[in-house]
Amino acid sequence: MPLSISNKSNSNSVTTGIGKRLAAGVMLCFVLACSGTRPDHLGVAEQRLAPCPDSPNCVSSFAKDAEHRVEPMSFDGAPEQVMQALQKVLQQHDRVEIVTQEPLYLYAEFTSFVFRFVDDVEFLIDPATKTLHFRSASRIGRSDLGVNRERIESLRRDLARQKL
Repeated sequence: MPLSISNKSNSNSVTTGIGKRLAAGVMLCFVLACSGTRPDHLGVAEQRLAPCPDSPNCVSSFAKDAEHRVEPMSFDGAPEQVMQALQKVLQQHDRVEIVTQEPLYLYAEFTSFVFRFVDDVEFLIDPATKTLHFRSASRIGRSDLGVNRERIESLRRDLARQKL
């Protein structure tokens, strides 16, 4: 009789171990899927950032409709100073990777803490009008619960403290 209890206990232990590995595997697949694929339509075209899709999980200073529109930021300094300030502000944030940086354009990926959702965030400096443009979009899903808008507003506040 003690032998059957031991076997039952070992059986449960094996089942539990398999269950934990299976759950970890499913979670890993889910987390990796949340990052999505890097979009190939980003960047500057005709002095503008890409338009937002119809979904509400994107904001841009080039958008005309209120759902997607965020105001660009004016600056008085040189474009180089704006880019340096932008880099400094981004380095103060966790889970941000600068993917592309040019003299007037910067593209960064912001990754959420828990589910590892990746948002694509772009900045375009217009030296003629002394304006910094923004675009922030979620890679996957439809709603972002206002995360992209709040991110841009937070970055705007951080940049305003730099006295550009």
